[in-house]
Amino acid sequence: MPKYPNIAESTSSSFSLDEKDLAILRILQQNARATVKEISDKVHLSTTPVHERIKRMEETGIIKQYATLVDHAKVKKGLMVICYVSLKQHNKNAGAKFIKSIQEMNEVIECYNISGEFDFMLKVVEESMDAYYNFHVNKLSQAENIGHVQSVFVMGIIKQTHVLVY
Repeated sequence: MPKYPNIAESTSSSFSLDEKDLAILRILQQNARATVKEISDKVHLSTTPVHERIKRMEETGIIKQYATLVDHAKVKKGLMVICYVSLKQHNKNAGAKFIKSIQEMNEVIECYNISGEFDFMLKVVEESMDAYYNFHVNKLSQAENIGHVQSVFVMGIIKQTHVLVY
């Protein structure tokens, strides 16, 4: 499978994290709204070094974004579908067009370039089966170069986290 353009590459850096940095990351992953003062109290550093460490982790891309996790059902997006997609053609131009179309589909909340039988795995949220059907027929299937789509419906979420640092 060729690598498609516009797929974010992991930016490796020579920046290494010490135990204080990891402690800060653990706190921020649990509560991105934690204040510098709250964090400094927990990691036993004054506010200035905590602020500098957070800023450095943001600038180096270790901290990519702060986000709010939303209960899908409470905002009428309770149907979650994993879509496996294979493309007809596997060249950079065709892949780039598919990626661009997926980025414009608000229903797709995650997209991964994967190995194996399929080329991409999409995480799609919708309010109902009818809404998903409409998305599948009128948006996803209309994307240029779609070969095959397999939909798997999520019955329940057992574990959902964004915590990477333990």
